[in-house]
Amino acid sequence: MGRVIAVANQKGGVGKTTTAVNLGVYLAARGKEVLLIDLDPQANATSALAFEARGSSPNIYHSLVGNVAPEGLIRETGIFGYHILPSSADLAGASVELVSEKRREFRLQELVEHLREAYDVILIDSPPSLGLLTINGIVAADEILVPVQCEYYAMEGLGQLLETVDLIRDNLKEDLAVLGAVLTMYDKRSRLARSVAKEIRENFPGHTFETKIPRNISLAEAPGVGKTIFQFAPDSYGARAYSNLADEVIKRDPNKSIIKKIVRFVS
Repeated sequence: MGRVIAVANQKGGVGKTTTAVNLGVYLAARGKEVLLIDLDPQANATSALAFEARGSSPNIYHSLVGNVAPEGLIRETGIFGYHILPSSADLAGASVELVSEKRREFRLQELVEHLREAYDVILIDSPPSLGLLTINGIVAADEILVPVQCEYYAMEGLGQLLETVDLIRDNLKEDLAVLGAVLTMYDKRSRLARSVAKEIRENFPGHTFETKIPRNISLAEAPGVGKTIFQFAPDSYGARAYSNLADEVIKRDPNKSIIKKIVRFVS
């Protein structure tokens, strides 16, 4: 049974989609069968892998709302072992359309259970919000990976997300675990970035990835041409960072949960 990892942070602009797309490609490069589920109506992960994010194209909306089998919607990325279940702007309406449905928080989980056996890792790129779609992404996951931008409000955003994860764990999925936080947009020349990194490591001991994702122009440029950093600039600092992160994810124990401890700290 494959691991299901939700890449989640309710704050926008923290490198969430960049992390989901590029972590996926380096897991595939390690010989893993990987599926990336784009659960964000902005469909940035879909376009980053050179697919058109149009409502007329088969996408995850048709599974969540229209009960179309997800297997028929999955697309090959052109990278061996790496597949995507694409998104479109239509997905924004799913939050409204699912409100009256029974077990609405479990719709994605029910889809994912049909796909587990075909993949070693399923990554879920969640929206930058704490709405119904994000809750679906977290409930469907075994583990949560949290990208944290090295900025002033980083701990506040991390605390808010973990409080939500804690509520989900108490009410919807008891065995949910936090895989860890990954520091993104790190600039070692910045005193603020170094300070934020130190604070998060001190208050998230043993559960912050050693790898720091740097500010890197190649990471910013790659989605514009529909490529991963692996394809666009494999020798860049950003590529090396995501390669290292993939190794850490593979090695990290998926059964450890530190949610309660961290929520008590940030409350």
